[in-house]
Amino acid sequence: MAKKNAFYAQSGGVTAVINASACGVIETARGHKDKIGKIYAGRNGIIGALTEDLIDTGKDSARAIAALRHTPSGAFGSCRFKLKGLEENRVQYERLIEVFRAHNIGYFFYNGGGDSADTCLKVSQISDRMGYPIQAIHVPKTVDNDLPVTDCCPGFGSVAKYVAVSVREASFDVASMAKTSTKVFVAEVMGRHAGWIAAAGGLASDKSCELPVVILFPEIPFNKERFLARVDEAVKRQGYCSVVVSEGVKGEDGKFLSDQGLRDAFGHAQLGGVAPVVANMVRDALGYKFHWAVADYLQRAARHIASRTDVEQAYALGKSAVELALKGNNAVMPTIARISDKPYRWKTGVAQLKDVANVEKMMPRDFITKDGFGITEKCRAYLAPLIKGEDYPPYKDGLPQYVRLKNVAVPKKLSEFKI
Repeated sequence: MAKKNAFYAQSGGVTAVINASACGVIETARGHKDKIGKIYAGRNGIIGALTEDLIDTGKDSARAIAALRHTPSGAFGSCRFKLKGLEENRVQYERLIEVFRAHNIGYFFYNGGGDSADTCLKVSQISDRMGYPIQAIHVPKTVDNDLPVTDCCPGFGSVAKYVAVSVREASFDVASMAKTSTKVFVAEVMGRHAGWIAAAGGLASDKSCELPVVILFPEIPFNKERFLARVDEAVKRQGYCSVVVSEGVKGEDGKFLSDQGLRDAFGHAQLGGVAPVVANMVRDALGYKFHWAVADYLQRAARHIASRTDVEQAYALGKSAVELALKGNNAVMPTIARISDKPYRWKTGVAQLKDVANVEKMMPRDFITKDGFGITEKCRAYLAPLIKGEDYPPYKDGLPQYVRLKNVAVPKKLSEFKI
């Protein structure tokens, strides 16, 4: 029997280390030429499979693929596209089978978050329902850190590092100006339902560098009066205050403070803009001069300050995904299993996709202080190892050097398909 080819694709919001996972997948697959034939990538995620827009990664050198490890964002293009159920849109599944069959694809590696895990699970079910053998392995990725089973998610550690560093540096700035100018700085970070990224802002302050940082978590209903009192107390005590607010913070009525009434391709509320809402509350009620900022894409694109732990784990899970496939696994996801905090030790594990798809892991209540505005020592012990270590990309003339792959298209064999 001819060797089966592999298909890899990236999905959802990209990260500083998703390409490190791609590197792990491709390099490991290349090392098993006796079992895996060609390695294709989908241009713009699963859409590349549906439209037969495949990339031949074999056209890129080993050196170029290795450079993916230090290159941010998605080298092959990502997408926000969720496959419906098999019975709801059988045509799309039949198309996938048609493309996989035409290109002799037997391995499917999908690199993404919770919705991507759902897509990967559905693809894995194609084998049973439509009679085509395909091994589907989900490679975890999400800055939100909200996938269950795994201890942490590749992409999160680097965002956490960026946020912790940025809040510390901005706090120093505000402290310098507080006497005659800005007294409150508000930083908005990602996190629709889970407050992991916001929690990272708490790492900015520690025993060696105590700073007045107030955190607003999605898990804690926003109470305006209590929040304003907390900020006012911090300013009166230390002269200034930094506020880290998750985009997914909700009021006590259950509504997002920043809901624009729009929806993304996955049907999620399109959030963003909670920082000015919160900052204006401070100005109107307390009269303090403020500045606010939205980290937005900067937090997830900042490869120049990526966590070494995060990079290593991202690569390891890409590698593990291929190894799991070669052992005959299907509908699974490689995971990170924490062995100890001090010293920090971890290993790869495995989870069934049925236990991962469409499940969100929230911040445990004992990770948040009783007043709801900070992180506990238990949370700090969990977060601290994930931001440790530097893994700088190569620099030239003061700028990081990132790779752009050739992304040579594979000749099409089928008729055009419209999504």
